[in-house]
Amino acid sequence: MMQDVLDSGGRVLTLRRLTALDRLRLYKAIGAVLAENAPYLGMALLAISVMAIDGVPIPLPGSEGQLEGILQRLGDAGIEAVAAALEAAEPALLSEADAGN
Repeated sequence: MMQDVLDSGGRVLTLRRLTALDRLRLYKAIGAVLAENAPYLGMALLAISVMAIDGVPIPLPGSEGQLEGILQRLGDAGIEAVAAALEAAEPALLSEADAGN
């Protein structure tokens, strides 16, 4: 799945379907403790679902700091747009992300 969504600031966010390898790399980047933190993991999964902002590629993060940089760039408007798009497209996937599974 590749999907473009607009956030409330008018930015085009291009979303990707996460693979098992994407999730594994995220767990490695954030470490075991944060991977067990369901709210943190849910936000992280939303953030790494974004592959581009206004056509500028966003690489998968390799560290907690890089993940926080993506979240900072997205801000509340970006995260809300991603969550709404994923919920509309795949409610089960979003529920899994929120549960930390």
